[in-house]
Amino acid sequence: MSDDAPVILSVHDLTQVLRGVVEQCFPDVWVAGEVSNLTRAGSGHLYFTLKDEAAQLKAVMWRTAAQRLKFDLRDGMEVIARGGIEVYPPRGNYQIVCQSLQPQGMGALELALRQLQEKLAAEGLFEPDRKRPLPRFPRRVALITSAQGAAVRDMLQVLSRRWPLVDIVVLPVAVQGDEAAPQIAAALAYVHRIPEVDVVITGRGGGSLEDLWAFNTELVARAIVACKIPVVSAVGHEIDVTIADLVADRRALTPSEAAELVVPSCEEMRQQLDQIRSRLPNGLKQRAARARLQLDGIAGRRCFTRPMDRIHEQQRLLDELQQRLQRASRAKVVLAQQQLEAAAAQLEALSPLGVLSRGYSLTKQHPDGELIRSVEQVRIGDALSTLLPDGEVISRVEAVVNDTE
Repeated sequence: MSDDAPVILSVHDLTQVLRGVVEQCFPDVWVAGEVSNLTRAGSGHLYFTLKDEAAQLKAVMWRTAAQRLKFDLRDGMEVIARGGIEVYPPRGNYQIVCQSLQPQGMGALELALRQLQEKLAAEGLFEPDRKRPLPRFPRRVALITSAQGAAVRDMLQVLSRRWPLVDIVVLPVAVQGDEAAPQIAAALAYVHRIPEVDVVITGRGGGSLEDLWAFNTELVARAIVACKIPVVSAVGHEIDVTIADLVADRRALTPSEAAELVVPSCEEMRQQLDQIRSRLPNGLKQRAARARLQLDGIAGRRCFTRPMDRIHEQQRLLDELQQRLQRASRAKVVLAQQQLEAAAAQLEALSPLGVLSRGYSLTKQHPDGELIRSVEQVRIGDALSTLLPDGEVISRVEAVVNDTE
């Protein structure tokens, strides 16, 4: 064979050579582009394309890396991807295996915070109507915070100083790191098992967005909403507003302010009671004076000066009503008598006895009493009974004469 003969490689061999070259030359690159064709596999892997005006690049993010994403990746999002370039031999394609993604123009945490705010706001979880009032005199306050932080010391000091009668329960949790959000959510669920807890304070001191991130998670936000006890969120300083602040029943700028919100001041209550005690005698005197003036105003009324006049008027009215009732009753009786007499006269006119008194008589079969209206009803020898005004005549038929024949 000639020395100039070409080296013929199989597709597999060539792909493996290219794979080695590409992966060796591009083990860690940063690529900016727009996300498109995003697919979330059931395994948790993310498959998508990074593109710009002139080209596109296949991309994959394995589940382990995808779980570390702080924001929700979506189509159309401008991101910066970091990872290595590899060749996928079955298709001969090259792709970037992303180890991290960062949205362009803002940090990943800022974007995640904005996305979660939009989601929860759409559900109405920030609406003032769903916020519950704090109890005026809580019996027991639960503190969900770090047991070693300055925040818990500040709250204990303020609560004990302002209202020594309150009972305080501390549920220690991590307030920073990956375990913070699950621990805070678990404590918010557990607080229902503690008897007589009237209000809950959860929070920590100030810090960076990363330090406060546990209070920006959806897990903690929904745990606050699900809590059956009013929750006060006290996270960070005045300029820091977290998701927990927005969903809680009350937001405090600092943990110390949260303690001031949930309990009254014993000294202020004592001053108010002293003021009430000093005002009470004067108040009673003023009320008595007003009552006396009102009594003087009504004492001259006729109902008090001549109380029997009203009774006499009602008695006269009752007498008049009684007289009217008697007259109406008598007129009703007279009318009824007249109607009865008219009906009796009508009955008398229609009575058979009246007919008999005018010279007529009634004949009927004897003894069954069937009234005779025609000669066809009698036969020779029949016994008849004839009714007269003053009695009855019994006879027997000897002959029947029919005038129609």
